[in-house]
Amino acid sequence: MTALKRHGFYPLLFKYFLGASGGPKWFVLTGLDRVIFPEWFQRRGGQVQVIGSSAGAFRAACFVQHDPLRAINKLAHSYANTTYPKKTNEFDISRSAKKIINNMLGGDGIMDVLTNERFKLHVVIAKCHGMMENQGRLAQLGGLTMAASANTINRRYLQQQFTRYIFSAPKSKFEINDPYNLETERLEFGYNNVKDVLLASGSIPVIMRGVEHIVDAPVGVYRDGGIIDYHFDLSFGPEPGLVLYPHFYPRPITGWFDKGLKKRWPHASSYANTVMLVPSAEFVNSLPFSKIPDRKDFKKMDDKTRISYWETVIQESDKLGEYFMKITEDQSIVDLIKPLPFECLPSPKINELSAV
Repeated sequence: MTALKRHGFYPLLFKYFLGASGGPKWFVLTGLDRVIFPEWFQRRGGQVQVIGSSAGAFRAACFVQHDPLRAINKLAHSYANTTYPKKTNEFDISRSAKKIINNMLGGDGIMDVLTNERFKLHVVIAKCHGMMENQGRLAQLGGLTMAASANTINRRYLQQQFTRYIFSAPKSKFEINDPYNLETERLEFGYNNVKDVLLASGSIPVIMRGVEHIVDAPVGVYRDGGIIDYHFDLSFGPEPGLVLYPHFYPRPITGWFDKGLKKRWPHASSYANTVMLVPSAEFVNSLPFSKIPDRKDFKKMDDKTRISYWETVIQESDKLGEYFMKITEDQSIVDLIKPLPFECLPSPKINELSAV
């Protein structure tokens, strides 16, 4: 807050951008996505590391494209209008995700990921071990049960089932500091692995097929990056700078298995330099059904009702984008910034951090 009070709310202060997992919950942020990279960041600023997992990775891949507005609009439209047969299976859902990715990237998106010198893409995926390597439903359910139980005891025990892999755009200068010191492997994007990495980052266990045979990656099965980094509990480097984090919830959830762990707060070190942009409760209550979209809508609503609802949320979210541009233009946003509304765990000692 001190830096923003002193210098104002300007793009040059932000070196990092986060995109959280959460499926269609991100539709409420579409209006912000339509202005932050297409307009606000274009005014001025240096290199920005754009980090995402799962649906946040899909959005991040839009932001690094030459025409981010066109890309995010294509993603929102194809995602919102997705339908499945009544008796769908993991093959159907994975095929649908591939179509969304292909449509989002178009003909030039992969080259944009590889050659964008200003906006650098970083995507988190999870390499599976043990029962989670299996594509069978029962084996995965057993693996998830084991992982959830182990995570309840200690988040570090997730490593028994998963290893974090981060794929980064070429010529990136990017580090993470993980207060849990989870093993992390770093690999580089190439022309032949961008689509598979994005698919892996959104491949929810049991619901979708795990992704195998990712070019330039170790042999194995890769799944949703949100398993480990659902809403992130990481700090970033090496460049000092602020993190811009549009989020659909006022409190981030560290990992996928932490949803029910009320005291698994993120660490203070991970959010010391983070600015979150969160829709107000009043705005959410004004939406149809007084909530933001989620995956349960596929089961609770027929396709016509769900698509109409999701498209309405996307349209209404433009109000957030317009408001953001107004308050950053006149700098009244500085007076609206508040301390983050959630508790944090104490920052670990420096020698406990893991730079990878």
